[in-house]
Amino acid sequence: MNSNSNRPALHAPPDDPHLDVKPIRRALLSVSNKEGLLDLARALADRGVELLASGGTHAALTEAGLASIEVADYTGQPEFLGGRVKTLHPRIHGGILARRHREEDQADLERHSVAPIDLVVVNLYPFEAALQRLRGGDPTNAPTSSRGELDAGLIEEIDIGGVALIRAAAKNHRDVAVVVDPAAYPSFLHEFAARNGGTSAFWRAQAAADAFATTACYDALIAQWFRDQLPLLGPNDPPEHDPRFPQRLTLPLRRRELLRYGENPHQAAAVYESLPPERGPNVVHAQQLHGKGLSYNNLLDADSALRMTLDGPDGRPMAVILKHNNPCGAAIADHVAEAFERAYQGDPVSAFGGIVGLNTVVDLDTAQRMSQPGRFLEVILAPGFTPEAFEWLTTKPTWRNSVRLLITHSNARGTRPEGLAFQRILGGVLVQEWDDLGPEFGPDHLGEVVTQRAPTPEERTQLDFAWRICRMVRSNAIVLVKEGRLVGVGAGQMSRLDSVRIAIEKAGDHAQGAVLASDAFFPFRDGPDLAARAGVTAIIQPGGSKRDDESRAACDEHGMAMIFTRRRHFRH
Repeated sequence: MNSNSNRPALHAPPDDPHLDVKPIRRALLSVSNKEGLLDLARALADRGVELLASGGTHAALTEAGLASIEVADYTGQPEFLGGRVKTLHPRIHGGILARRHREEDQADLERHSVAPIDLVVVNLYPFEAALQRLRGGDPTNAPTSSRGELDAGLIEEIDIGGVALIRAAAKNHRDVAVVVDPAAYPSFLHEFAARNGGTSAFWRAQAAADAFATTACYDALIAQWFRDQLPLLGPNDPPEHDPRFPQRLTLPLRRRELLRYGENPHQAAAVYESLPPERGPNVVHAQQLHGKGLSYNNLLDADSALRMTLDGPDGRPMAVILKHNNPCGAAIADHVAEAFERAYQGDPVSAFGGIVGLNTVVDLDTAQRMSQPGRFLEVILAPGFTPEAFEWLTTKPTWRNSVRLLITHSNARGTRPEGLAFQRILGGVLVQEWDDLGPEFGPDHLGEVVTQRAPTPEERTQLDFAWRICRMVRSNAIVLVKEGRLVGVGAGQMSRLDSVRIAIEKAGDHAQGAVLASDAFFPFRDGPDLAARAGVTAIIQPGGSKRDDESRAACDEHGMAMIFTRRRHFRH
């Protein structure tokens, strides 16, 4: 997905009664990222602003011919402890924190020969980038040192002085402006010029909010890394000490993109990326090749489609089609075009306007099938598109302005999502581990056969596929699969029996000889009885009901095979 990292400009309306423009006469510059530094410094110098700069920043300014006073010269205190202490000094923090309207503060400044600082431009040590290198997330900077050396190096990327400067300036935003990101320089320079060398109270307040959010996110990222180093609980440890669920949980997130709207047009929305960015295939960092921006609902569906293709049963091409975050089609085949066609035929009516996910590069044959008359798809998500397929999908008159093409590089089959899963509720957030299939799940490890008849090898293959699909269907979930294709889905019903009825109705004649997966146990035998009458030959379900014996007896009476996985997959 395309990133839009530029922040909107922060400007007070001309008639704002709280403009309270404060001039900038002295600025402190201390940046690890030198991008845009020289243009910013020149604009300040051209207005006669005196520049204070920490060591590395001072050197960059001097090399460019820009005059500045090095912080160590200004404070009379050289950097020490290998650079750990640079700007932590009363002459610096007094100049930032002094309240201009308080006579006592001004007297203190004069008594201690401290000059007021009106602008603080700081960006923090690149802890996030260092963490990505540690994790091997940057292939051009793969770690070559030992883990201990890397951890020690990462500790040195925890900024202290920069965070203190940012917080001090943001706290005193009534008088001091703060800028924490090169992406915000254009906004500041516009404000600086518009206010004749100053900033408005409106701008300073919004910049302060951004500053506090920046340090909070920075600290959250560090806290998360520390937690990741802790061992998981042992069998005798109290559960309240589980490092995955700390007493205070802060999430380091960065806005990736504003969305056109949320679930509905009247809802504003945005998508945020986890920090550090997750390494595995994901839709947040997918590369969008074509089409208008993705919506909130598009992203939800695309995420489900990707997770399903990553959980595909084998190395064969797989296609899934989602509608309203439920699969309406899914299939595996020997060729990607065949997989798509079989998935589409599972429910052609529902597939119209759907989201397609594939685990294989889209070729011309597949693209032509996708765009047949009467077919329309919102998003196509795949590891890639051949040049011929891309041209076909983006030049076809009825499609060229609408279909979105995403590359997810989804070649990491079985990738488990990182971290935890979150769900916002009124008053708080629900937090849990991601739901997965288990480490050994497959046709030979489906679970316990509980009926007189064991499933045949072919039924095992179909049950394996059905169980993988069922996990991504809204509860109560029932799916029917036949010959490597999803033929019927019953989703989100209050009654599991109703879900069975709907899945059978969707399947029609294809229910004969199909297998059935249920995301949770059957509370009564009526579900297996109904499935048997429709021609279902085998069932996979978690088991765990008080009436499991009744369901088992029903299967035995009808000659069906049944497996208990002992693992439920509710998806609310």
